[in-house]
Amino acid sequence: MKRTTIPSQPRPVSVLAAALLLGLAMLAAPTSAATPGQTQASGHVMTVAAHTPVDTRINNLHARLQITAAQESLWQPVAQVMRDNASTMDSLRQTRTANTNSMSAVDDLRSYGQVVDAHADGIKKLTPAFEALYNSMSDTQKSNADLIFHGDKHHKASKG
Repeated sequence: MKRTTIPSQPRPVSVLAAALLLGLAMLAAPTSAATPGQTQASGHVMTVAAHTPVDTRINNLHARLQITAAQESLWQPVAQVMRDNASTMDSLRQTRTANTNSMSAVDDLRSYGQVVDAHADGIKKLTPAFEALYNSMSDTQKSNADLIFHGDKHHKASKG
């Protein structure tokens, strides 16, 4: 028997928000393809303490992608889009959670639609920023990035 989730519950949005953040951060379980010891990152990015979960994911992805000092100017727009996307999703999640008890079924669908639209918009913003970075990568880095993306279950189509 297939379980369904009632859309008015805040939990599905939290799951979607978490999936978006994970998808945007492209983080699956660490793979052996990228080791932090191999990273040639500038000291600035790696020594700044992560203050938020998205910053932690950004720093982790920076290390896993083995971003070099020469690629730092291409990495910064990727990181900023990730922060902006996380902020948008967090705001939508908070609004949705705050209004859960007063939303009608139609309001709930509209609210969920806003979350889905924000997710799609976030991916559309992230793609060109990441593409510029990806195009600057060595073949080894590209293979590593491909493994990271392929290992991320968020990007795989689900069958229901």
